[in-house]
Amino acid sequence: MSRFDLLTIGNAIVDIISRTDDAFLREAEIEKGAMTLVDSSRALAIYDRMGPAIEMSGGSAANTAAGLVSLGGRGAYFGKVSNDQLGAIFAHDIQSLGVHYQTAPLAGDPPTARCMILVTPDGERSMNTYLGACVELGPEDIEEAVVADSLVTYFEGYLWDPPRAKDAILQAAKIAHANGREMAMTLSDSFCVHRYRAEFLDLMRSGAVDIVFANEAEALALYETEVLEEALHRIGQDTQRLAIVTRGPDGCVVVENGEATAYPATAVDALVDTTGAGDLFASGFLRGYTAGLPHETSAALGALAAGHIISQIGPRPQVPLIDLPGARALIGA
Repeated sequence: MSRFDLLTIGNAIVDIISRTDDAFLREAEIEKGAMTLVDSSRALAIYDRMGPAIEMSGGSAANTAAGLVSLGGRGAYFGKVSNDQLGAIFAHDIQSLGVHYQTAPLAGDPPTARCMILVTPDGERSMNTYLGACVELGPEDIEEAVVADSLVTYFEGYLWDPPRAKDAILQAAKIAHANGREMAMTLSDSFCVHRYRAEFLDLMRSGAVDIVFANEAEALALYETEVLEEALHRIGQDTQRLAIVTRGPDGCVVVENGEATAYPATAVDALVDTTGAGDLFASGFLRGYTAGLPHETSAALGALAAGHIISQIGPRPQVPLIDLPGARALIGA
């Protein structure tokens, strides 16, 4: 028996979320719908101009771990914070959810990462991220016993921005595969794909990664095409085990053994904030996958979790996902 269903590795970030409009984005020269890396001075300048904000722990892979545990799964997380106020908030938040988190914090600078998230009336989020302590995540932060004891280890493509994290991920992949476990990644962002397209393809083709999550824009960017069918065909050829491509209100497509199967999304009464939609879809899908459920059920769990998270502000569930209508029936709990 494994100790954990899912281990996630990512940038440990505290989100600062504020509502705004398109005019503010233009005036502040913020690219709508993108995740943009910023330095400390730019982060401070954006923060100073933001309206009233909500602060909460985030980070793509951490959100996925939180969602999986909220669905009754067993989760762990690796991510670097600093020994400061935001770092203490992050550690408390994720541990209080029941996620195993023991990554040693930095003793000093740089400070814990933060992401200024501007949410426009259409629910779109524009993210400006100062990585701070995240860039110090390295091989020494990989707990071998935790990787060996996790059915799936999942990491975010954003980790390819801080250089030492690459070595940490490759080390985790070797440990996982040596213990008969699987590696999964999310492509994270189409702009991230453009930066690291060749490296992401190499991770898939070399077998370092078994399972790939992407949204439609990321899949198209990966293969430099505007035709989804072509992207689905090629991602199926390159992925060792599974590829899951999300399409927002059009659901998702699961590609396995050269066959692509579409599954529906969950209807949402009101779109409030798309922050964390892909993260929580991965939570639900991997909750089902690690429990050995059919892909149809895993996709339904992913759609349920994503549909819930876009109906609230912020990327972490505010109620247990396992208590959502239909969740227990899908899992068989």
